[in-house]
Amino acid sequence: MTTNIQIENLKCGGCAATIKKGISAINGVNDVAVDVENSIVTIDSENTNLADIKEKLSKLGYPEVGDKNTVLHKAKSFVSCAVGKMDS
Repeated sequence: MTTNIQIENLKCGGCAATIKKGISAINGVNDVAVDVENSIVTIDSENTNLADIKEKLSKLGYPEVGDKNTVLHKAKSFVSCAVGKMDS
């Protein structure tokens, strides 16, 4: 099953690296692609609960568009971005 989720706070390849790493760790996720320009995460998974994926994205600081995008989310995305840049 392939799912597209539009997210907030996605700025760069560092953000994308953190998202790929975080979502890939969820059991049942086969592949993760991040479209930085359009802020879309594409997930290929088997029997994976979409709520789990959206919750993980939110915890990383990248809530789905339409969900609450708080100052805390923005702060977390800043940290995730920096960590992603260091890892890549």
